[in-house]
Amino acid sequence: MGKWFKSGSPWIWMTGGAVSLSLVAVLGLLLLIGWRGLTYFWPHTIYEWQVKSADGSQQTVIGEVHDREQVAIAQLRGSGLALEGVTADSLTRYLVKTGNREFVNLDFRWLLETDIISRTTPAELAMLERSSHGNFYGYVVRVLEGDRVVSGDVNAELRQRIERVSELNDQMRTLQRSDIGSINHQLEQLRLEERRLELDGEATEDAVAALHTESEQLRTDYRKLETELFDLRDQAHRDSVVIRDMRGQEVTLSLGEVLDVTWPNDMSLAAKTLSWFSEMGKFIGGEPREANTEGGVFPAIFGTVFMVILMAIIVTPLGVVAAIYLHEYAGKNNLTKVIRIAVINLAGVPSIVYGVFGLGFFVYMLGGSIDKLFYPESLPTPTFGTPGVLWSALTLAILTLPVVIVSTEEGLSRIPSAVRQGSLALGATKAETLWRIVIPMASPAIMTGLILAIARAAGEVAPLMLVGVVKLAPSLPLDGNFPYLHVDRKFMHLGFHIYDVGFQSPNVEAARPLVYATSFLLVTVIVGLNLTAIAIRNHLREKFRSLEH
Repeated sequence: MGKWFKSGSPWIWMTGGAVSLSLVAVLGLLLLIGWRGLTYFWPHTIYEWQVKSADGSQQTVIGEVHDREQVAIAQLRGSGLALEGVTADSLTRYLVKTGNREFVNLDFRWLLETDIISRTTPAELAMLERSSHGNFYGYVVRVLEGDRVVSGDVNAELRQRIERVSELNDQMRTLQRSDIGSINHQLEQLRLEERRLELDGEATEDAVAALHTESEQLRTDYRKLETELFDLRDQAHRDSVVIRDMRGQEVTLSLGEVLDVTWPNDMSLAAKTLSWFSEMGKFIGGEPREANTEGGVFPAIFGTVFMVILMAIIVTPLGVVAAIYLHEYAGKNNLTKVIRIAVINLAGVPSIVYGVFGLGFFVYMLGGSIDKLFYPESLPTPTFGTPGVLWSALTLAILTLPVVIVSTEEGLSRIPSAVRQGSLALGATKAETLWRIVIPMASPAIMTGLILAIARAAGEVAPLMLVGVVKLAPSLPLDGNFPYLHVDRKFMHLGFHIYDVGFQSPNVEAARPLVYATSFLLVTVIVGLNLTAIAIRNHLREKFRSLEH
């Protein structure tokens, strides 16, 4: 036994076991998040229950089973339920998503198995996804075009008219974001131009009159587009559908508010699979609704990726230059040692401290100065003196700078001194040697540092809450208005979206599946960014491998 311990085999087995347990834990966590998140998009069965109410009468409940749990009899009796004749130790209760928010008190309700008289799954039960007030469950009775009842297959007519409304909604979004958005942008620029002329003392009558003439022409164009927008809105609300809900009453819903309709109980496995992919596509490419508890997360995906790319563009040259100076030019003295210790210690500073620094220095000091120098006509409304994507990228660049510096220095130290001496002996200057020989050979290590920086920055939330991220961003940092890329705007972030949905949502039960789905999406985005960087690193490693020999 003593020889076995001295051979080192136990420590090898312990290390391998620890690595295996870590991998199992990570994979198990990802599988749990993925399962809970991806099943959210699967078309769930809609049930119709007949249940006993508190006064002994019979009541109909229609909805999806959202969750179920075993509850001890003692706990139920302690809450005031009599449960006469029940001898079991526990009972099952179901969390049912009933929807129809404008007609019921709660979007979710618990049903105890002893209160359930019957449960059926009628094929005619429909689920309507709406732009507001959540899903609506019930039986489709008829479709109306204005006040006229549409004849023929009700379900087919309903699908066809929802597709028509979807096309009209797309036209309205395009009109609002491109044409109307462009006019609003131009009107704001004219207002700022008039203000600038006033500040510079150049606001002559002719100049102001020219600006007013141009503004009036834009307002005329705006009114035409507004009329066209209202006409499209009236067309979208032309049709309606009558549904009988779980109260037994017929409710008329405008199709202008209906996004989709499905009959999950009547769908085959292939149809449910297609619906699953379609819902995932809507989630990835859509915009959030209902305080982020419904809809998609595309603005958050775009904001996360854009901020990380901007951060990588900033941190890479800064980290590489700093590492080259410390390794190639700085003397071996106490000052250099202090700088290296400071760089290493920066990696251990809490991220919220970087957020406070970014808010105080970048936003208020640097951004406020930029506003005073270049955007005085916009004041007191700040342009750069307010949190935005640029300040978020700079803050995270400083946060991840130590990682890039240390990784680049490690790569520089692995390059043999004979390579540098050979280049210098052939007549190259030190700068040429660094640019043509040393940096290319160290590029895989630089990419390794960038990979680690991306992995950390993409998941940070605390500093971003101070320097740029918001719950809902009215517009993306990228649009069709000059200068097209607006780094001064606030943005949405997947990490903050998870926090907001999980802890700030007014509808906790509805938001819980979205937390898993968004978490899995965030992991996927980070893995995708890392795999891209790894592919670039491997390409650089193969490209400059010949320089090592």
